[in-house]
Amino acid sequence: MPALVGLMAVDAQAAVLAFGLRLVPADRPALAEAAVDHVVRQYPPPGAEIPRDAAVTVWFDFGEGEGGGGAGVREPRDPGPRGGGMRRELGEPAAPSPFTPCR
Repeated sequence: MPALVGLMAVDAQAAVLAFGLRLVPADRPALAEAAVDHVVRQYPPPGAEIPRDAAVTVWFDFGEGEGGGGAGVREPRDPGPRGGGMRRELGEPAAPSPFTPCR
């Protein structure tokens, strides 16, 4: 039994077919609707011995309390401004000029 977690649906389908197994999406009515979704859970687990033509159940969304709902792509939070710009503090300005500006 191959490890399917992390694979896209189309890649998971190809992997189970190579082992002579059937892929059954538990949370999608049809596998075509999950073509670009990623597998987040599978049963039986990787490495389990199962007979040919057996069903392998996969999930594309986390269950209640497992990950907050959707399994969509999460971008990391921005750590803040990147380096660059001024790297040192400027000193105090010099004494004012004796010349006054023209108005």
